[in-house]
Amino acid sequence: MKLGYTIVYVPDVAQSLAFFEAAFGLKRRFLHESGTYGELDTGETTLSFAAHELGDDNFPGGHVRADESAQPLGVEIALVTDDVPSAHGKAITHGAKELAAPTQKPWGQTVSYVRSPDGMLVELCTPVGN
Repeated sequence: MKLGYTIVYVPDVAQSLAFFEAAFGLKRRFLHESGTYGELDTGETTLSFAAHELGDDNFPGGHVRADESAQPLGVEIALVTDDVPSAHGKAITHGAKELAAPTQKPWGQTVSYVRSPDGMLVELCTPVGN
């Protein structure tokens, strides 16, 4: 068993892909012609986005929409970078909201948190052990 995908349900798949491309330099792998599903090239595990309508089809009881939640969901997307302050600033420039400015943790890692325009909690961090 291995982790293959992280799929985030969002109001607009193309906009979410565009934000992650512009803010974090990730490359688009795929956007379905329907516009309801897309993927970013993030290495072995794919970061994907699906339209809320697909979530509604998959979960007849509904799902929590991150973009409508006053607080971030209890799950995050963690992106590793050597320059957290720069990545943090760029994310805010492209529409993310700051939740926590870059801070050095006791174990030496630099970490910050932003919330993407589609409501996802994004951690920006240096590699563990740096």
